Amino acid sequence: MHTVDRRSEHDVIVKPSPVAMVWNEPGRAQDALAVPGVHLCDGEALVEVELATICGSDIHTVLGHRPARSPLVLGHEQVGRVIALGAGAVRSDGTPLELGDRVVWSVTVSCGTCDRCRRGLTQKCRTLAKYGHERVHRGWELSGGFATHVQLRAGTAIVRISEDLPAVVAAPASCATATAVAALAEASARVDLDGALVLITGGGMIGLTAAALALEAGATVIVSEPDASRREFARRLGALSADPRARADGAERLESVLAAAIGTDMREVLVSIEASGVAAGVRTAVAKVGVGGVVVLVGSVTSGGELCIDPESLVRRLASITGVHNYDARHLERAVAFLERSWRTLPLDELVGSTHALAKLDHALEEAASGRHIRVGVAPGRRAAP
Repeated sequence: MHTVDRRSEHDVIVKPSPVAMVWNEPGRAQDALAVPGVHLCDGEALVEVELATICGSDIHTVLGHRPARSPLVLGHEQVGRVIALGAGAVRSDGTPLELGDRVVWSVTVSCGTCDRCRRGLTQKCRTLAKYGHERVHRGWELSGGFATHVQLRAGTAIVRISEDLPAVVAAPASCATATAVAALAEASARVDLDGALVLITGGGMIGLTAAALALEAGATVIVSEPDASRREFARRLGALSADPRARADGAERLESVLAAAIGTDMREVLVSIEASGVAAGVRTAVAKVGVGGVVVLVGSVTSGGELCIDPESLVRRLASITGVHNYDARHLERAVAFLERSWRTLPLDELVGSTHALAKLDHALEEAASGRHIRVGVAPGRRAAP
């Protein structure tokens, strides 16, 4: 149990001191950093972390597959409770943030005034900062979710959640769920999802969430995923599943599943969402989209080589390709609304396979990298096993 001592209008002392886990380089154990005092500027908030989940990008960083400005505090999928406020701190809808609010927040911090923010591209702000991605520096040590507390800066989209929404369901909203919402928003801007045939390549957290969202919108969904347990989960959601590695005569061969879904209705894939980040998945997403369809690329967040596309094929199909990276406040709000209304009927809590104490973060990251679970949780309040 943490206690908060407000030393001045801006300075907060938390006892015991907040602790953040600091990553330095691949292969090195993370260090625990104690932060005895926090200076809250106007519009900021201090949140005690209830649970964080490990995103694929955290794993890419730890394994050295993507550049990172170390030392840094990883983690950007989490849920927590507000324990201290700077003057004028607000939720994403503009209402005042309150002590005790249970919240999730955006991965990005945006200025709100630059040309990109004014165009609605707050996730690409000219002065963008990102939770779990920034080099640790004095004044913002609590900048990632793998910590007991996170300091939320002004310009963060903060969304209040209900007390009964399970933490394992709520935490991924800050990245995977909101990104899936953004992908479906891009698709639905071009295609009516109700009655559409949607192909999703990749059955990870984003792909499965996108499947659930598309199904809710009235689409027929096919999830192409090599892992059998993830295909089974997709079917539990109500989607069809295909194995991209299936032999020509396999029951789950993508061509067979597509043929069965199309049937005699003369339908074609109108939305392809690529959520695997694998070159073969991108090629499939582009190749299978039909006339007037849209391909939404979401998973390609690390270098995966060049993609050869026949421009004539795109032109004749009237097809379009768009990319989605992160999201804006509206998508986070919609993500929370989706989770609030669906968690009792969909097995979303099962997407987090195990949860570990913060002191066991290195072990949790190793387990997440193994691929045994779609998500692995980190709970600061949990005691480490002896």
